[in-house]
Amino acid sequence: MKKLLWSLWALPFSVLAVEPVATTATAAAAPVASSGVAGQLTQLVLGLLLVLGLIFFLAWLLRRVQQAGPAGKGQVIELIGSRALGPRDRLMLVQVGNEQILLGLSPGTITALHVLKEPIEVPTTADKATPEFAQHLLKILGKDQKDKK
Repeated sequence: MKKLLWSLWALPFSVLAVEPVATTATAAAAPVASSGVAGQLTQLVLGLLLVLGLIFFLAWLLRRVQQAGPAGKGQVIELIGSRALGPRDRLMLVQVGNEQILLGLSPGTITALHVLKEPIEVPTTADKATPEFAQHLLKILGKDQKDKK
């Protein structure tokens, strides 16, 4: 009985002790297995580079398509001005065609507050007043507002 238990316990180790017979088939298979791992690794890296390249190409393409669309000209609705009333509430002045509408925005709702009978003249970007801090900073740096153009 002891012999039987000993032989069953030693059976897995006896398999490890047996050396495979070197034949031409196994000798040829060994380099294929090692080159197979290198080939799989190369294929994995190339596939990863292909996917990353595809992602960057699609991002570039999307950016180009968005720039090709109307960039302010031809827009029917324009945002004239905006003012924050609180952390989540805003007033917005929107121009649609020749009409200007004052909108109240809060989380989940947009309410038309007033339709202006006479449109408000909107100053161009060159005529906009520079905030006081920015004017002071420009003076310190020795730059004039005329240099901004």
